[in-house]
Amino acid sequence: MKKLTRNAIGSLIIGSVFALVAVFSPLTPSASAQGSCAGGLTAANGVDCAKGSDVPDTLFGTGSIFTNIVNVLLFVIGAISVIMLIIGGIRYTISAGDSGNVTAAKNTIMYALIGLAVAFLAFAIVNWVLTAITPGATP
Repeated sequence: MKKLTRNAIGSLIIGSVFALVAVFSPLTPSASAQGSCAGGLTAANGVDCAKGSDVPDTLFGTGSIFTNIVNVLLFVIGAISVIMLIIGGIRYTISAGDSGNVTAAKNTIMYALIGLAVAFLAFAIVNWVLTAITPGATP
């Protein structure tokens, strides 16, 4: 039974990762980019046409590739922390007064809150550093 539960949770996590990749991955050019591909037959025009208008082309700065990746990863870390907080609350509720289970549940809740705080602080620090090192960026 434990193996079945572990496999089900693993499948849910892998499915969620694939769903996030599918949602945040710009695999096809946008409709506005497809309509404006009336350039000549050069490699540069083909790259610009295939890229689309929604895809960032800078590494650092507001709306850049690095900022988008970091924000998505920090969102995932925050979501995992909230899920662990809920699991800790459920474990605390069903501990039935057993001191070992209560302690384990309290530790789960404490570490989930620490993880949530770290995710928020990391988000703030990364965005602050990126705006500080990028010339012309606005906070």
